[in-house]
Amino acid sequence: MIQLLEKKITQELLQSLCLEYFKTFVKFVVDIHRSKIAIGGELHADAESMLLESGSDQKDLWGGNFYPWHALGERIEYTSFINIRPKDGNKSMEILSPDIRKKVLNIVEQFVLIPSETLENEPE
Repeated sequence: MIQLLEKKITQELLQSLCLEYFKTFVKFVVDIHRSKIAIGGELHADAESMLLESGSDQKDLWGGNFYPWHALGERIEYTSFINIRPKDGNKSMEILSPDIRKKVLNIVEQFVLIPSETLENEPE
């Protein structure tokens, strides 16, 4: 299940999305121009498609993984196959631009977990 968030996600839904496929993390794709996020599902490409269908431009979409039970600073992994875009200056699965990383971080913190929050009930 992929959610296109319009407001901050509840901790219950975040935990549910994590447990659905990967247990300890959830995949996300953000639109850094429109400040939107699609979260959940098995593939970044599915969340990417959802954002494209809602009006996003490919050049603005960046994917990663969110680990809600990790320590602050280790929660976001800026890695996805959708990030490989040599024509946009990113030749890696990892987001290389510090500016884009900061935009991604800001959107994730706005819609998922702010730095002062923690998610309860870590899966075993």
